[in-house]
Amino acid sequence: MNGDRRRFLRQGGFVGLGLAGRNLTPERDRASGQASPGGSGQAATETPAPRWPRFNMAGFAAPPLDKVRIGIVGLGQRGPGHLKTVARVEGVEIRGLCDLRPEKVEAAQKLLAGSAHHPESFTGEEGWKRLCEREDVDLVMITTPWTMHAAMAVYAMNHGKHVASEVPAASTLEECWQLVATAEQTRRHCMMLENYSYGAFPLLTLNMARRGFFGEVVHADCAYNTSKMRNNFDRNMYWDMWWLKQYASRRGNIYPTHGLGPVSQVMGINRGDRFELLVSVESRDFMMAAKAKELAATDDFFEPFAAKTFRGNMSVTTIRTARGRTIMLQHDATSPSPHNLIHGIYGTKGAALFDPPPPRLSVGNDTWVSPEEFAALEKEHTPKITELVSELARKIGAGHWGTDLFIDWRLVDCLRNGIPLDQDVYDAAVLSSIVPLSQWSVLNRSNSIDVPDFTNGAWERNPSNMDIMLERGGTTRVIV
Repeated sequence: MNGDRRRFLRQGGFVGLGLAGRNLTPERDRASGQASPGGSGQAATETPAPRWPRFNMAGFAAPPLDKVRIGIVGLGQRGPGHLKTVARVEGVEIRGLCDLRPEKVEAAQKLLAGSAHHPESFTGEEGWKRLCEREDVDLVMITTPWTMHAAMAVYAMNHGKHVASEVPAASTLEECWQLVATAEQTRRHCMMLENYSYGAFPLLTLNMARRGFFGEVVHADCAYNTSKMRNNFDRNMYWDMWWLKQYASRRGNIYPTHGLGPVSQVMGINRGDRFELLVSVESRDFMMAAKAKELAATDDFFEPFAAKTFRGNMSVTTIRTARGRTIMLQHDATSPSPHNLIHGIYGTKGAALFDPPPPRLSVGNDTWVSPEEFAALEKEHTPKITELVSELARKIGAGHWGTDLFIDWRLVDCLRNGIPLDQDVYDAAVLSSIVPLSQWSVLNRSNSIDVPDFTNGAWERNPSNMDIMLERGGTTRVIV
């Protein structure tokens, strides 16, 4: 095992593919003849080769559920938002609420006062396990700090539950493979709650791409750039300062999915194309260490952070796909930048760009279309899901520009109708894998590294997901 490989195993958090007794043993790479110990080493010579009875979860539909009985784990930042939204969806019964802190569970219970929901409360270190073990829960929504997501998801699936996990769904390659293996073996859904894929403009461009408006899509730009300095250094914002600790212990893109999820849908990733390799470059930290030292000078609470080396301001990752297309992905949560997803789509016949506003479209020349032509194109290509849900989201005040209702409603609607989910475990795994892979690249002088094929070659024939025209389902109501 060479030095770079050892360093990736140590620094990237990848500790081998032992899956609690499941057989995920490595085999030899047929192309190179070299050992391939699990999918995270030298890009040119090592590929993942897990062994278990494979079952393709793309297009998988579980038996329909008349009532979707839900337990929510994690009630700090995202949990209450999902609770308020999903409680308004027809056919939902909230059966359990869990958080390490009793006061958070109590506050969440108050949000349901006067409703038809009367969930049991779970607290303490093992509370989440007790919730997952309940017989009267069909779906576990996981909204804890993201280093906990994979372990909780695996436990829930092994206890017969479908899983909806906040982003990212995993923090190491081992965890990505664990999610895939467990979903395939238990035949339980494992969906990552990538709500930005349901933004109005991403849905518009997805429909336009499927209709051929852009021709062949050749490149995409995407990002999650927005200043989180105030949040990350706020002693009362995140439990145990967990986000600040991530910035002090990781490199690369540690929050890739909000930008990458929507453009991956446009490109049909895992369904006609896949991520092949990436390279990642990171600036130095210009702000976070200085802020930690400034705060530590007057507040002993921040002394442990004053000596830390923080992730750089800007992470830039370039991904090449199997079909030869490219994606530029950025993440900067430090610099004083307004919220920016970029969402640029570039094809042989047209282009689109979302941020900075206003959103724009091009029809194959060197200018953007006029506002009047944009409005006409928007009207022509807005998908049915946007027409159905956007006004409901506005009326109930759903978070993240209404996308929280889109994703929670559609998840329940699919489960109630017994149809495939819009996003599956392979989406969760490959989008989450950018976290450890980009770190490996940064720590290895921005060398390239292969992205594992979590679909086992099925990406070439998998059906498309994100049924944005609601050809199936779309029957579940929202209580306004």
